[in-house]
Amino acid sequence: MDVKEIIEAISDIRNREDRLPPERELAERLNIKRHQLRKALSTMRETGSLLPPSRGRPATSPSRVDEQLVHLTNPMEVLELRMILEPGLARVASIRASALEIARIRDAATTSPGASYGAADLAFHLAIAAASRNYLAIEFYKLLRQVGVDARVRIPSQSEPNCPKRTAQRDSEHRAIAEAIAARDPEAAEAAMRTHLQMVQQRILERINASSFAA
Repeated sequence: MDVKEIIEAISDIRNREDRLPPERELAERLNIKRHQLRKALSTMRETGSLLPPSRGRPATSPSRVDEQLVHLTNPMEVLELRMILEPGLARVASIRASALEIARIRDAATTSPGASYGAADLAFHLAIAAASRNYLAIEFYKLLRQVGVDARVRIPSQSEPNCPKRTAQRDSEHRAIAEAIAARDPEAAEAAMRTHLQMVQQRILERINASSFAA
């Protein structure tokens, strides 16, 4: 692998796992020499794409922020912010994504047999966020989804969690987004993501109404 490919692989691991493993383990996972890894890491630090660990930050502060957000927000607010952020991420991903990132988005667009509905959805959207190559947006999106999946924010669903019909519909929407990104079509990628989120909004409203009726 050349330096660019190594950087892409490192970025992918960091985006999926939140933090990088030790240097020796990382080199083994990428099947490269440690001097190659150090060169790539040095390049990433120089360009600002690999930030050093923050110092002096209280270990409990992220939890306090998350708790406050959970108590102050609701599902519709989470979705409103997703509708502002994600079409833009899809647009940027269609321009910046590498061939490897596009392949990963396409793979994640179809839910694997036996996979969790929620986990598969999150994997797909995180793959798009990662392909945007905007580190701040990626971290912000992770926080947004973390708040959105909290049990105190989610609305209980009356249907089976892995309803085949619902999964097939969601996967169809995901594939439309993936293909637009693969085609390097920013407008189509943005529009497909917006259409998908509008469908998500409709399903949330249906669940809110069902919960209200049941109460």
